[in-house]
Amino acid sequence: MRCLEKLFIAKYEHNIKKYYNKSIMVSDRTNQQKSRVTVIGAGIGGLTAAALLARKGYKVLVLDQAIVPGGCASTFKRKGFTFDVGATQVAGLEPGGIHHRIFSELDIELPAATPCDPACAVILPGETTPISVWRDPQKWQQERQRQFPGSERFWQLLSTLFQASWKFQGRDPVLPPRNFWDFWQLIQAVRPDTLITLPFTFMTVGDALRLCGLGDNLRLRTFLDLQLKLYSQVDTEETALLYAATALGVSQSPQGLYHLQGSMQVLSDRLVSAIERDGGKVLLRHTVESIITANGKATGTTIRNQKTGEVWTETADHIVANVTAQNLVKLLEPDAKISPQFAEISDELVADKLPTTKFPNQMNGYKYRVDKLPPSSGAFVIYLGVKESAIPANCPPHLQFLYDYDGEIGENNSLFVSVSHSGDGRAPTGMATVIASSFTDTLMWWNSDDYEGLKQKYTEGAIARLSEYFDLTAGAIVHQESATPRTFARYTARDRGAVGGIGQRVPTFGPFGFANRTPIQNLWLVGDSTHPGEGTAGVSYSALTVVRQMEAQFS
Repeated sequence: MRCLEKLFIAKYEHNIKKYYNKSIMVSDRTNQQKSRVTVIGAGIGGLTAAALLARKGYKVLVLDQAIVPGGCASTFKRKGFTFDVGATQVAGLEPGGIHHRIFSELDIELPAATPCDPACAVILPGETTPISVWRDPQKWQQERQRQFPGSERFWQLLSTLFQASWKFQGRDPVLPPRNFWDFWQLIQAVRPDTLITLPFTFMTVGDALRLCGLGDNLRLRTFLDLQLKLYSQVDTEETALLYAATALGVSQSPQGLYHLQGSMQVLSDRLVSAIERDGGKVLLRHTVESIITANGKATGTTIRNQKTGEVWTETADHIVANVTAQNLVKLLEPDAKISPQFAEISDELVADKLPTTKFPNQMNGYKYRVDKLPPSSGAFVIYLGVKESAIPANCPPHLQFLYDYDGEIGENNSLFVSVSHSGDGRAPTGMATVIASSFTDTLMWWNSDDYEGLKQKYTEGAIARLSEYFDLTAGAIVHQESATPRTFARYTARDRGAVGGIGQRVPTFGPFGFANRTPIQNLWLVGDSTHPGEGTAGVSYSALTVVRQMEAQFS
């Protein structure tokens, strides 16, 4: 049997070399330090997993179809301006924070950053004085008591849950658990102080408001809707209370949100440097067209070089997918593309080593769950390079506007705005960047009969709204361009161009969410579809979890 296996592998390697002139190394499964790992997607989650694995001696290959690493936390340049594509804030840089932990383990320097204070300034319809989410806990308490009289019971509940949840999360639980090791990590993270959260496991923020007698407080609810939509993708009635406690509490010290010096690109660039320093490889403009499975295990990927059109199959011992749950299913679907060159290879080889027309049976339930997920939001984003004179004095780095109480949170009725400041590396001297985003229905942009007309309408609408706060008179705008879900799909490959995660509802949060372990052995999922959710800190934590799981598999 062993001889037949060796003969089969030799035949396989001969055929691959024949058609692609590429050497394929046979995996040394007796030593995990020689295990080959393919990482799909060079977003922060994928880069973090790759850097940690390369540091531990794994042979790491990272693939991404974009021209720069970082995914939704990357940047692009225009006329001397540097624009953050999506993410504009970073959490977890403080001592003990997730980025601080990971960068320390990688022995690389954290990027320079300044605390966001306030983390955000929210301006409600008909108001001019913002609700400022201050970094100092006492200052924030005074602000919310002034803005929302009689609401302190609710905020104290959130604070209590946040403290317990933060301590629990700091003990590195694995959620949701999928085997004994995962379950043991979860049990070890539980302490008596964790138990206070149990009665609130199935509650939403809306439930908590009603519990505190604040269910009819429109102004408070609207503020929470705006903040939660930003951090959890859904509003007060749908956001899991335990998630909201963390999302709303992490803005205050000793945690806090940060504005990176230079751009968000600094984060991913340093991770790439760590990967390459430790022997890993990052290939951009390379599209993974399918994940190959055999006998219930992930065995490789089919890859296309976008520049040359060359297609080949890369074998691996583990595959880490930094993609959405929707994208993961598609990479395993039976219509996966296959190179015509493989047509000459024997049927036996194709059946065992290359993409087949059979969807993995163990993924059927997984696919059913993915298909039943509520639609994810997209984003319409406008990027402006402006004269510094257009920015009001003492403008906060991040603002959130709602223009009409009766309108939805999205479609230009609400805007989340990030503003650069002098010397932060994003704009030439005397200039600034203004990035404004609004949630939008993804399907509308794909089904429109006049895409360019719709895009122009949204652009003009966003500029008109922004002009109510910024001085965007003639000549103030030096550069402008817009992005839609179709733009995000093109540059990030996310399903339908959706942004953020899958929505931190009770059925998809924490113990009820999508696990890092998939039903396919040695196929791992990281990113904002998994615990603890979106943001660079969240996806980095998911990457750390996968590395721990992989290491435990060999211990």
